Amino acid sequence: MTSLIPRSLVFPDFARMLEAWPFTDHHPVRVEGYRDDGDYVLRAELPGMDPEKDIHISVRGNDLVITAERTLEQHDTDHTEFTYGKFARTVRLPDGARTDEVAAHYNAGILEVKVPLRSPEGREVAVTTTK
Repeated sequence: MTSLIPRSLVFPDFARMLEAWPFTDHHPVRVEGYRDDGDYVLRAELPGMDPEKDIHISVRGNDLVITAERTLEQHDTDHTEFTYGKFARTVRLPDGARTDEVAAHYNAGILEVKVPLRSPEGREVAVTTTK
């Protein structure tokens, strides 16, 4: 990834902090969400993580929360563009989400979370009159 923020030789991590500033469109966990055959599907890029140890998913109300942690491996590094530390992403689930049936699968660095959606059920509303 090419950054528009120049790298500083004096403060090399300062430029990286600005890239991850919460008001920019850069985020250490990139996600996409879409509807597919009655499910809401959320996919998150989490490469190089152990899904059983490093990734945690929870549902709080209508929010799906993904937390993950990538630990820094100690070695001599001249340059890195990896992001280390704890990450969290909260995504608002669509109306009708069946939060008790959330399922997740991790493959090739991609976490895929499926949330079944209730089909919109209509009902008749009785009209009353005042006598």
